[in-house]
Amino acid sequence: MKVSKCLILITLSALVISFVKAYDPSPLQDFCVAIDDPKNGVFVNGKFCKDPKQAKPEDFFFSGLNEAGNTDNDVKSNVTTVNVDQIPGLNTMGISLVRIDYAPYGQNPPHTHPRATEILVLLEGTLYVGFVSSNQDNNRLFAKMLHPGDVFVFPIGMIHFQVNIGKTPAVAFAGLSSQNAGVITIADTVFGSTPPINPEILAQAFKLDVNVVKDLEAKFKN
Repeated sequence: MKVSKCLILITLSALVISFVKAYDPSPLQDFCVAIDDPKNGVFVNGKFCKDPKQAKPEDFFFSGLNEAGNTDNDVKSNVTTVNVDQIPGLNTMGISLVRIDYAPYGQNPPHTHPRATEILVLLEGTLYVGFVSSNQDNNRLFAKMLHPGDVFVFPIGMIHFQVNIGKTPAVAFAGLSSQNAGVITIADTVFGSTPPINPEILAQAFKLDVNVVKDLEAKFKN
């Protein structure tokens, strides 16, 4: 009887752990090609699915990651996303991909992915990358210098960044454990919200003069 109870407890614990760790639910079919039109569709995990018999190769295809993104912007980087919006066949698959181009001294500013862990491989250039752990872990910085062929992992939800410290462009590819990982860029979110957060609140939170906060909000205004 004791053995049976132990087995039941172990089984329940395993089930609880599996549910806690799950983000994009595992599919119960070969594929669920996303469609925007709900007519004759079934709503699954954020998208409607077309009849599987009508799926075609183009539903699982994307072209163009061989082309560099435009880095002529304030942060001097460009993220080309390939998720369920670009490849409908990714729906329910729990995976997506990005190409990141960095101009010399460009950066992918501090941000988080609320729904995915990210694994990045550097193909060209030299990057300084890192993430910061949670308050419970004393906000430790885990950082590394990457060279071509190096790989780095950013755990789900952690604030992370990449900076091109070289004089030549850099290129990286990254996989994410979600069909739509989402992105929260810290500065844009805090100082560029709509409507703006009260400057006095941010001044107290960031230990800044309220006029500095107002200036930042003006710069990040959507």
